[in-house]
Amino acid sequence: MQITRQADYAVRAVLHLARNGDTRTATSTIAEEQKIPPSFLAKIISQLSIAGLLHTSRGARGGVTLARGPKEITLLEVIEAIDGPIQLNECVGDTGSCSFDENCPLRPVWCDAQEQLVGRLKGTNFADMVAKGQATP
Repeated sequence: MQITRQADYAVRAVLHLARNGDTRTATSTIAEEQKIPPSFLAKIISQLSIAGLLHTSRGARGGVTLARGPKEITLLEVIEAIDGPIQLNECVGDTGSCSFDENCPLRPVWCDAQEQLVGRLKGTNFADMVAKGQATP
């Protein structure tokens, strides 16, 4: 299982903005420094803005900022804004989707793994990631 390239770019863009604090940043700067194709980044920024994670403004003084503080934005929110809800297997979300249903010995494993993954992503905010990045030499 792998997140999409688009979600990876979104995470890197939000992390870049979290490092810049309240400073409005041009999308061209984010694209260049994070090595994200500019046209792809424009679509990502739009999706993150619609999800309420970013504020955008146009014009000479335009750019992008976080809509909330980095401590209030989780890794899960960013990934789900791009890729939709995380679901390791079809049966995790809908018990009626599998012919084995509740008798399947794998379903509890998938449910547990998803719960752990979602919990870890939900418990990871961008302020913590910025702090960890500054602590490494």
